[in-house]
Amino acid sequence: MQTEKQFLVDEVGSHLDKSDYVFLADFQRVTVADTENLRAILAEHGAEFHVVKNRILQRAASAREIDLPEELLTGPTAIVIGGENAPAVAKALEKFFKEKKKLEIKGGALEKSLLTVDQVSDLAKLPPEDVLKAQLLGLFNQPATQMVRIVQAVPQGLLNVLQARSEQAD
Repeated sequence: MQTEKQFLVDEVGSHLDKSDYVFLADFQRVTVADTENLRAILAEHGAEFHVVKNRILQRAASAREIDLPEELLTGPTAIVIGGENAPAVAKALEKFFKEKKKLEIKGGALEKSLLTVDQVSDLAKLPPEDVLKAQLLGLFNQPATQMVRIVQAVPQGLLNVLQARSEQAD
């Protein structure tokens, strides 16, 4: 492989190493202003937008054991990587793409597992991380709360029976 191509493969590979996910986008018909706007939005989430050559991306992904199918690597391709919160980045991408109606999400990969367009959309619909943590904590607390109610219900029920019995005796 030529030195220039190896340099590009290494550069794309370093981008892929930055995060556990990569989203692929078709950026055909996108203006420079739109690209800069998208990059600013993604920067708020710690993510980056890079235009790449399909062959270079294929080689860099293969070296990292990410098997990207050929149908994802047709036409102009850009990658979105970085940031710790993949659902927030997917949500930002989906919102931007719907507003501009020029860009399309092709798919992606999350921890070396392929994602379809629908799966990226589902990822975007996940609630924020703080909400998920609160919901999980609520699930952990729920059985304990129910157990306390059951334990309290037994003496309360006994008291109700005794109270009713004493009222009958009077």
